[in-house]
Amino acid sequence: MGKPEPIQHDPFPEIHRDNDAGAAFVLESKGEWWHAGFHLTTAIVGPTVLTLPYVFRGIGWALGFICLTVMGLVTFYSYYLMSLVLDHCEKSGRRHIRFRELAADVLGSGWMFYFVILIQTAVNTGISIGATLLAGQCLQIMYSELSPHGPLKLYHFIAMVTVVMIFLSQFPSFHSLRHINLASLFLSLGYTSLVVGACIHAGTSKNAPPRDYSLEASHVSRLFSAFTSISIIAAIFGNGILPEIQATLAPPATGKMLKGLMLCYAVILVTFYSASVSGYWAFGNKANSNILKSLMPDEGPSLAPTWVLGLAIIFILLQLFAIGLVYSQVAYEIMEKKSADANKAVFAPRNLIPRIILRTLYMTLCGFFASMLPFFGDINGVVGAIGFIPLDFILPMLLYNMTFKPRKSSIIFWMNTCIMVVFSCVGLLGSFSSIRKLVLDANKFKLFSSEVVD
Repeated sequence: MGKPEPIQHDPFPEIHRDNDAGAAFVLESKGEWWHAGFHLTTAIVGPTVLTLPYVFRGIGWALGFICLTVMGLVTFYSYYLMSLVLDHCEKSGRRHIRFRELAADVLGSGWMFYFVILIQTAVNTGISIGATLLAGQCLQIMYSELSPHGPLKLYHFIAMVTVVMIFLSQFPSFHSLRHINLASLFLSLGYTSLVVGACIHAGTSKNAPPRDYSLEASHVSRLFSAFTSISIIAAIFGNGILPEIQATLAPPATGKMLKGLMLCYAVILVTFYSASVSGYWAFGNKANSNILKSLMPDEGPSLAPTWVLGLAIIFILLQLFAIGLVYSQVAYEIMEKKSADANKAVFAPRNLIPRIILRTLYMTLCGFFASMLPFFGDINGVVGAIGFIPLDFILPMLLYNMTFKPRKSSIIFWMNTCIMVVFSCVGLLGSFSSIRKLVLDANKFKLFSSEVVD
């Protein structure tokens, strides 16, 4: 490991925080390492874990385990490197609390500031819209079980979710979500356990579906499925907000993020592998992109007890509120930096009224787009492939190499370079596969439809 280069001061006003309400209120630094672990777990371990059996369907047992393990190791390493860069900046008197200011300062390029803010905002807003859409779908599933021919449509449930999100969005800071995110951690363990139990029950019952683990016959289809599966795993492990999460730690933050990462990845180890193995074992190449749909087929009885599936859906619904809140924090910080007065109290009318108006407007827009675009999953696949790869697999390695200047003959330099090159290719291929799926599904798209395009 080379000797770190001293960080050069630059003229970005973003870094001078005397009157920065976004830093003072939204990204206040009061947390402990376990709080960071709660935030990270909520950002990474979500209902997307139920997609993992579908990922294995595209690449099979062996490659599925390899890709899942490699992606976990690479992302842990990537996030750890970024935490080291942040720690180094803090020791140099330059504590960065935003991804965009860190990238612009270390790389010394003005356009990088705007590139990061554009990609990060697109990804975070996309996830907030997706969480709202999926939460509405959870309510619709429960409603359809209770009233199969009821008059309510998907957009009605999305409107209900949006109202709840508007109320929850008034928590003033990222740190104030720590108890919600602790509950989110237990919810993720809860619904994963329920789904794993349901898959085992389905696989051993008399109505067990025939299991076939063969891949697609066409080599071209098999190739596209493999790239899609790999890009899904990359998106599932991505978060894109690690600097903002580390910003919630009380100074000095040095070394605390590693503990938070270890807590998060302990939960990942338990949830990701158990969901992947049980779902793919039970359904093989018939696994749906959401394993709950495999457990609740359109034709025939449910393959698991109704109360188990209902409880799992309730847990998922509740966690989606936490996910929507976590990924809204960057937008709130941007708005609050411009609209609030850091010299007045956080709940002073001068700050409270703009906060209520702007956050209500933001969540209303997320709800509107979720209602209008029930095929947003396909769009989000493109955004995720384009956004998560640079934020989580390329920039951390580049920032480390630029900050610590490892020798070009060193293992760490070449490992970082290889990761950047490989995942740049993965991002391009994943984007192409996602765009291909978007085009293939285009004939199913209908604005304000009550059916979500799978």
